[in-house]
Amino acid sequence: MGHYFENDPDLKSDPVLINFAYRGTELSFLTDAGVFSKGRVDFGSFLLLNSLPEDLDGKRILDLGCGYGAIGLAVAKVYADAQVEMTDVNRRALSLARENASANGIGNVRIYESDLFKNIASEFDLILSNPPIRAGKDIVHGIADGGYRHLRSGGELWMVIRKKQGAPSLFRKLEDVFSVVETVNRAKGYHVLRTQKS
Repeated sequence: MGHYFENDPDLKSDPVLINFAYRGTELSFLTDAGVFSKGRVDFGSFLLLNSLPEDLDGKRILDLGCGYGAIGLAVAKVYADAQVEMTDVNRRALSLARENASANGIGNVRIYESDLFKNIASEFDLILSNPPIRAGKDIVHGIADGGYRHLRSGGELWMVIRKKQGAPSLFRKLEDVFSVVETVNRAKGYHVLRTQKS
């Protein structure tokens, strides 16, 4: 069995439609086998979304490792004046994210394949990530380094991670890279971390 951060063209399809509400806006997401948290929007993504500031209109935002699109599409739907880019390595997830953008009437998104920051040329006001923990520490910590390079001055990297899956280690890594690092929310073992590029 493959992981959600890999591509397996032989993986049997088993689509599921889930409903999700964000800041008073209803969305529906088509998910499938081989993508992260197929049956529901996972609690980490939910906590990250509900920890974000409420003044995101006009911002340029990256959802790194977007999966079927829960984080990026929720933000893009609620903040129609934001510009949202969404990336993943999983082609099935990207296809679902595109379908979900269309089904939810979301046009202020650009969805494309990228292994971390490999195909990303832009700089952002916010980078959001619920990182693929099972891909390993080097990948998760690579988000800190790449995030710094792809943030505008004053831009913020927001990540969610479970304490038992490396939150303290990631916090230390972020402190090595950014001058401002804080834990903005904690619940059910998850930590939402916010950094700012000076």
